[in-house]
Order: sequence, then C-alpha cells, then structure tokens
Amino acid sequence: AVFGAAFVRGYSGFGFAALVVTSAAMVTDPLHFVPVVVMADIVLTVQQARGIRAHVEWRRVLPMLAGCVIGVPLGLLALQAVGVDAARAAISVFVLAICGILLTDLRLRRPVGHGGHAAVGVVSGLANGAAVGGLPVAAFFTAAGVAPAAFRATLIAYFTLMDLWTLPLMAATGMITRDTLLATALGLPLMSAGVWLGSRRFLKTAPQDFRRFALLLLMALSALGLLK
Repeated sequence: AVFGAAFVRGYSGFGFAALVVTSAAMVTDPLHFVPVVVMADIVLTVQQARGIRAHVEWRRVLPMLAGCVIGVPLGLLALQAVGVDAARAAISVFVLAICGILLTDLRLRRPVGHGGHAAVGVVSGLANGAAVGGLPVAAFFTAAGVAPAAFRATLIAYFTLMDLWTLPLMAATGMITRDTLLATALGLPLMSAGVWLGSRRFLKTAPQDFRRFALLLLMALSALGLLK
C-alpha cells in the first residue's frame, strides 16, 4: 500500500496521505499514520524538488498557505473532538460533490484571486488533520484548469509547506511518538522507489489523460473514505 501510494504521489502530486491512511485503517487506528505521512511528505519533496522547481506557481501557493495557517490548528482540534472517521467522511462527501460537477467538464470561468486561494487553504488545512488536505486543493486545481506540470508541482510545494506547519502542532498535541519515527524510517525505501517510478510515468502522460486520472483518483479516494 505504501509503495502504491508513493507511485500515485510521484505521478499526480497528491493522494499519498489519503491512500496510506485508508489502507492503515484496515488493520489499525488510522490516526497513528497521519503524522507518518506528514513526515514522509516532507522527505519525498526533497527527492522531487529538482524536477518540479520550475513549474511551481507561487502566486497560488502563498495565499493558500496563509489560509492553511488558520485551518490546520482548527482541523486538529476538530479531529480530537469528532474523530478521524467522521472528519474524513465529511471531507469525502464534499470532494465527491465537486467531482460530480467536474465530470460535466465544467471549469471556473474567471481567474480566482488571492482571497479564493486563501479560502481553499483554510478548507485544506481543516482537512489535513485527517490526512486528506490535498483533496480539496486538487479538486480546485482541476476546476481551474491548471496545466498538469504546474498542477503537480504546485500541489507538492504547497503540501510541503503545510506539513512543515502541521508537524510541530502534531508534536504539541502528542501525535508524534517513537513509533512514528520508526514507521516513517521503515517506509522510506518503498516510498522513494514509488515516487521515482511515478515521476517517470508522469513525463509520458498527455494533459487530457492526466486530468481524467486526477478526477478518477479524487473520486476513488473520496469513495474509500466513505466506505471506511
């Protein structure tokens, strides 16, 4: 599951955390794996940094980051109150509804300003406590018609900065333990190999195929969240 999730992340730029946490839920409390995927995301970005640097759209990243600064702590508080399953179910319904609209090939007609990007960042930050913070952003980018290379690179850059903000907050709430570090270290070889292969696959993909894959992946991840 870790290897497959890393391949998806290398190819699309998102889905890694949601796939790992959903898989973990089959055998253990998925909450334990939320800090694992946050730490792994940061390490994996170092591996991908050289290939994505030129494609990152910082005009999108920075306002979304400002929004997630508000959303992340609120999301962690909500997670403690309602539980990871309820949080992921609510987010899954939200993303599935967006995907239903996007399947009609509907796109945003006007460019979204800083305020809109900041609002997406708030929603993403709220969702990140349940390890599905990438789904709202990926849905938004699909609706906005962001080019595949920029889509993937901007998502990776944004997730890394959001994770750097999330990690100390998780440590403060006691979510990071010795086992968290051990699980991350054990998974890194599989994650690294998966991301490398996924990145190679991305270079051979046509733009229309990438958009279709992103939509199908969003729907599959949301459906898995609801089934759990």
